[in-house]
Formats: sequence, structure tokens, C-alpha cells
Amino acid sequence: MRSLPCHRFLLPANSCARRGFTLIEMLVVMTLIALLLTLAVPRYFSALDNGRLNVQRQNLATMRDAIDKYFGDQGKYPSTLDDLVVKRYLRQVPIDPVSEAADWVVVAPTDPTLGAVYDVQAAPRTDSQAPKESQ
Repeated sequence: MRSLPCHRFLLPANSCARRGFTLIEMLVVMTLIALLLTLAVPRYFSALDNGRLNVQRQNLATMRDAIDKYFGDQGKYPSTLDDLVVKRYLRQVPIDPVSEAADWVVVAPTDPTLGAVYDVQAAPRTDSQAPKESQ
């Protein structure tokens, strides 16, 4: 019985099913994938951190704008951040994307008769939220 050609090689038909990648070929491919991941993953995570900080800045700007509008309309500052939601200056108190909670630090005005929320700031970062320093 004559064997049929397997692709471009003149191999027996039954040996075509046994052809595959060698261990060296697999190691080279895995090394290239690992090299590409070492370049891409740090950039991905730094882009995520930058995005969170940008959203945090935007949330602070939105809340400060709502506080200013509240003061302009009411003649005093709100007593809590929830007053901004109740009076419909905000739909909801935004979540801090860095700490993943609505734990904003409220700054009171110098004159306590004007209200309790003059400004807001981001909550201080804990050790688990701080970026890891390379040693």
C-alpha cells in the first residue's frame, strides 16, 4: 500500500496525526507571551489608577459646584452632603473611586451659623490604597 503525502512533506498518512509542537516551540511561545505581558500589565494598572484619580477629581469638582449653587440659592451651606441630594443639587453623593466608599472629608466654614459643609476633600489614603513603591 502506498502512503499519501502529508501536506508538503512526503510522510506516511498515519504520521500526520502525530505531528504537533515540540517542547522547545512551546517554551519559545510562552516566553514571548510572558515578555509581552511584563510590558503591558504595568501600563494597564497605572492607567486604571490614573483613571480613578481623574474620576475622584471630577467627583470633587461636581460636589463643590453643587455646594456653591446650594449656597447661592439658600444663603447658607448644607448641614450634610445628603442635603444636596434631598434638595436635588446632586442625584446621589458620589462614591470615591479610590477608596470605593462615600467617605468624603467635610470641611466646615469658619462661621458655624452658615452651615456645616463648606468644602469636601478626598479621604486620606490608607496603606492598602497607597501605590506600592519599588525597592
